[in-house]
Amino acid sequence: MGNAQSYIVASLSVCSVYLVYVHVYCAHKLLKTNELHSDKLPSNAYVYMKYLSRRVTRRAGCLYGTEKQEAVYTVVSCRVEDALLRRFCSAAGYGWDYPDSEYRDIPLCFPEFLCGRLLLMLLTHENFRLSPAGLVHVRQSLKTFQPIDELKKGPFTLRVQVLGYQPTDLGVEVDICLSATSRFRCVVWESVLTLLSENKLHKAIRCSPKNENESEKDEPAPDTLKQVELKVPWTADLKCRWSFPCQVLSLPARLFRFTPHIAPSLWMFSVCLAEIEKHKGVKVITAPVTVTAQFKEPLVVPGKVTVGFWEAPGNKHQSQSFCFQMQQHGGGKAHLVGRISRC
Repeated sequence: MGNAQSYIVASLSVCSVYLVYVHVYCAHKLLKTNELHSDKLPSNAYVYMKYLSRRVTRRAGCLYGTEKQEAVYTVVSCRVEDALLRRFCSAAGYGWDYPDSEYRDIPLCFPEFLCGRLLLMLLTHENFRLSPAGLVHVRQSLKTFQPIDELKKGPFTLRVQVLGYQPTDLGVEVDICLSATSRFRCVVWESVLTLLSENKLHKAIRCSPKNENESEKDEPAPDTLKQVELKVPWTADLKCRWSFPCQVLSLPARLFRFTPHIAPSLWMFSVCLAEIEKHKGVKVITAPVTVTAQFKEPLVVPGKVTVGFWEAPGNKHQSQSFCFQMQQHGGGKAHLVGRISRC
């Protein structure tokens, strides 16, 4: 009996040491470097432990440290997986058969979907100066320089980087750049996310900055306005092996408080672009193109929304552009407004 107990204790000890080595020590060493290989990423367990640690030790809306070193991660030798692309298209408004359709490029938001895990790693980086908990997605500017299908032609590189911090009346905003570079070292896709860390001690009224998306000022003309009613499913989360759920930014609030289930901003953005492509054709979003968006009110699921889009007013010498919005079913508050412009 004594030998059996000793054997069990020894086995448990070895297993514990192995788990600590694999999930903690190796992950810690990997995150000390800025460039990683797609097959050797830190374990989800360790990254999430860092996330919880930062959440406990840092207060939202406060800027910590100094900008001595930048927060950046690069992952090389990435490849597009057909099964993953199909899963994204099915969940993000394109339909499960989208990748098999002719003359269709990879959806504009797919690279952002791939950057999900990298983004969480960046938010827990030792040089990231905000609490990663409770960050609110307020604005986004997406650009394509080449067709995103270029990423299918070989290994590509994903990169996430903090561009800067801006104190506001509501807290602190941070601009984060996501990019995808082809095997020929040409930037194919780039997106700048603006996240807000709200200071709960300030009871300021959220208002739109002057430089935010101006598409909300463009009144849709009756002859060009197209509206589509959509159901918002419970399963609006977009998940992949690269990332945690897209709602990870608000996950602690859902775990420790009874809060409504909110649709991810990535889902709202992608669904709008998918509906525009279905009704206006793929040429509207063919590279090179710039898409700007402003996220207004959170979207509670399940429910119904109305996606509207129309030709933006402009002179005859300008390239055709479109405005779009997602609003509460039956009118009312807008959840998202945006604009598509030809570069």
